Amino acid sequence: MGEWWSLLADNGFALGLRGIPPAFAITCFSVFNSTMSFGQWMIHGGAIHATKIDKPPVFILGHWRSGTTYLHELMSLDDRFNSPNTYQCFAPSHFVLTEAVLTKLFWFMLPAQRPMDNVAAGFSRPQEDEFALCTLGLPSPMTNEAFPNHPPKFLETLDMEGISEEDLRRWKEGFHWFLKALTYHQPKTLMLKSPPHTGRIKVLQEMFPNARFIHIVRDPYSIVPSTIRLWHTLNDLQALHEPTHEGLLEYVMACYKRMYHGFETNRHLIDPSRLIDVRYEDLVQDPVGKVRQIYERLELGDFSEVAPKVEAFVGEKRDYKTNRHQLDEQLKAQIDDVWREYQDRYGYRAKP
Repeated sequence: MGEWWSLLADNGFALGLRGIPPAFAITCFSVFNSTMSFGQWMIHGGAIHATKIDKPPVFILGHWRSGTTYLHELMSLDDRFNSPNTYQCFAPSHFVLTEAVLTKLFWFMLPAQRPMDNVAAGFSRPQEDEFALCTLGLPSPMTNEAFPNHPPKFLETLDMEGISEEDLRRWKEGFHWFLKALTYHQPKTLMLKSPPHTGRIKVLQEMFPNARFIHIVRDPYSIVPSTIRLWHTLNDLQALHEPTHEGLLEYVMACYKRMYHGFETNRHLIDPSRLIDVRYEDLVQDPVGKVRQIYERLELGDFSEVAPKVEAFVGEKRDYKTNRHQLDEQLKAQIDDVWREYQDRYGYRAKP
C-alpha cells in the first residue's frame, strides 16, 4: 500500500475519470498484496534473507522492441535456468507464498496475447524483472505508465548516472532481495531480461562480477516506430488519466540516449568472454544456430540437451508475423541523427 499511495502522491492524485475504477481496484489489491507480503515475510523471510546467489546470473540486454522477448523465451526453454515469470514479476513481494494457488484461481485475468505485438501471454511465461522492481516501489521508468502526461521520472535509472545515493541503495537492495527470493524458490542460474538493464551494466557488474550478458540489437528503423507503438498501447491500457500521447518520439529518443550511453561507456568493464552481441535479424534467420553460438561463447552448458526444445519452439512460431511500420523521410532522418553510433557499430547504416 505504501508504494501505491506514494505513486499517487508524487503525481498529485491526478486521476482522470477513466482512472477511478482501476485506482479503486489497485487500492484493494494493494491491501491484499501488503497482507500476503507480511505473510511471506513471516513464513519465508528468514530463509530468503539467508539465500545466497552462488550461480552468476545471465542478463539479456537490448532496447525495447529489439527482440529481447523472443530471445528470452528461447533461452528459458532450458530447465537449467530460472527465468522469472509474469506472476512472479507482478506479485514480487509474495509469489513464494501465493503462486501455486493464485495462478490457478486467477488465470483468466491475463489476455491470451500481448496487445502490442500478439506474443503469447500468461502467468507462467518468462517476464521482464523491471515490472517487479516497479511493483516493489523501486525507482523505475515503468512508473511513468500510470501518469504518462506528466514529465517522465527516473530516467536516471536507465544509466544510473545522477541517481541519488538513497535511490541507488534502495534499488540495489530491492533488486537483490527479489533475486534472492527467486533463487530460494528455484535454486538455478537466473536468466533475466529487462531493457532498462542495458545501461546499468556498471552497477550489475559490481553486484555480480561473474555475470554474463547477451546483448541483442535490431535495425533502429524497426525499433523506434515499434517502441512508439509500445508506449502508445500501454498508455491507452494503463494510464490513470486520459493520455495525450504527446512527446512519445522525444521520450523514445531520450531513453535510448541514456541506455546506450551507459552501455557503450561501460561495456569495457565486462570480460569479452562474458558478453556477446546478437543481431535480431540473424537470430530470426537461424534461431537454433544463434542460440548454439550464445551457449558456446558464454559457456552456458551443453546445448545439445536443449536443442530439441529450441527446434520445436521455432517450428511453432514459424507463422508468427511481426508488425510492419512505414517511416517517412523526416523520421528516418531523425533516427539517422540520434542513432548514428548504434547504426555504425552494429551495421545498420543505410547505404547511400
